[in-house]
Amino acid sequence: MYGDLLDSLKLLLEHKLLSDSEAEEISKKYNTPLNKFPKISNKDPQIKELGAIPRQLVAIKREDPTGKYIYYRYVIES
Repeated sequence: MYGDLLDSLKLLLEHKLLSDSEAEEISKKYNTPLNKFPKISNKDPQIKELGAIPRQLVAIKREDPTGKYIYYRYVIES
């Protein structure tokens, strides 16, 4: 069941675990501490698939008819 859901999510949203240096660049770009970015649970299926751990930043690419967007989420323990 969860495998099918995870496969369908891969088709919709591309997730990328950012390195510490990439996360720091994003933090500086937006003048926002990492822990102030929107949160995502370490139990989220996509986050588990990435192997992300709390205090890491994930980039999520989305595309819709109006354009392409990158959202950032800070991984938390839940």
